[in-house]
Amino acid sequence: MAENPYYAGPVSDHFDGLRFFNPGEAETDRSLGQVVRWKLAGAAERWPHAMPVTTAKPDARVAGLRVTMVGHATVLIQAAGLNILTDPLWSRRASPLSFAGPGRVTPPGIDFADLPPIDAVLVSHNHYDHMDVPTLRRLHAAHDPLMVVPLGNDAILRKHLPTARMATGDWHDRIKLGHGASTALTRANHWSARGIGDRRMALWAGFWIDTPAGSIWFAGDTGYGDGAIFRDMRARYGAPDVALIPIGAYEPRWFMAAQHVDPDEAVRIMQDLGAVHALGIHWGTFRLTDESRDAPLVALDAALARAGIAPHRFVAAQPGGCYAFDGAGPARR
Repeated sequence: MAENPYYAGPVSDHFDGLRFFNPGEAETDRSLGQVVRWKLAGAAERWPHAMPVTTAKPDARVAGLRVTMVGHATVLIQAAGLNILTDPLWSRRASPLSFAGPGRVTPPGIDFADLPPIDAVLVSHNHYDHMDVPTLRRLHAAHDPLMVVPLGNDAILRKHLPTARMATGDWHDRIKLGHGASTALTRANHWSARGIGDRRMALWAGFWIDTPAGSIWFAGDTGYGDGAIFRDMRARYGAPDVALIPIGAYEPRWFMAAQHVDPDEAVRIMQDLGAVHALGIHWGTFRLTDESRDAPLVALDAALARAGIAPHRFVAAQPGGCYAFDGAGPARR
């Protein structure tokens, strides 16, 4: 009988005793045949080899609410004196291999040496473009942050970081971060795997962050589904001041829709949540899917126009971009 190497816990509405799943949502598992069908279609657009970035040098602490884009799903959140990193990845590739796999098109928007003191790290799930062990090792050595992860992911990290400070939770569990802040793990429509035999054996999540300077929601990776999980978030937690929502890695839709939103769905999520502002993440750093690098930007502009939402309320975050939220909108510093 198969065993779960990461997590042993009671059966729940999203854990069958072996694997986690997305209750009431479309299947995310894909077969080898489906992967081959996708790749043989040859529909992938060309990307530039490299794009220039003007790196940011963040302040050590911020009294208000500021978000600096590093790249892909990595952002620095500074709020009420607290410094948080999401899904930190400073490696050259999003891959288990140093010599193969998706390579960076943009360098990190903050040089690692220029990071302020990092208090907490939020890791949404164990895919290699979100859980990068070499970066987490560097952060542990330099900053010793609290690492917050969904169920099962702590077992993965403990093998590499046995002395790290770590907290783990299920969907809707709340964890204190210090400085008067806390985070709740939120549901996402996604999946997990580090290899070929551990699919969905560790949980995936987003993070709702409450701070004295405002509330932020980081989506992690998610499909839209029927949208119920986002409407439920608003009922549970209210409307966030800032939502960090993926806008890239979405083509072809027949393959990706259950696991990654496109820009139209990202705008729908903003509306479902009632978010005051949003930043588009998870685009333009690694070529993972078929759309061109700039396609999310064009599609986001069109989706906002159709929804009647002012473009300044939902901005595609650029690496090195520093966005301060003072109630009037994201002012890029």
